[in-house]
Amino acid sequence: MRQRKGPLSFLSGSLTSFGMGWLALQLSSRVVGYYAEHPPHYDARFAQSIAVFMKTLIVGMSFLATFTFAFVGLGLFLTFIRSLLPGWNQAEETP
Repeated sequence: MRQRKGPLSFLSGSLTSFGMGWLALQLSSRVVGYYAEHPPHYDARFAQSIAVFMKTLIVGMSFLATFTFAFVGLGLFLTFIRSLLPGWNQAEETP
């Protein structure tokens, strides 16, 4: 039989996820700052379109990582709080 995870496991996972979310936020702000200072500019319309697409993709993915890590951290923190409540260990076991 597998042993259940404890509150300390949820707290450490939450702090780890929040830390990675903070790092992703720092990366996101630097990416936005870089593109604000160095906007892509090409003479060919097709090249300009691809450059804007790549900029949008990179900025969007960096903020998506920020949101994902923060959301997972919040969920694990709420699970940590729930695991401190009485009756948590006597919850129904899933087969």
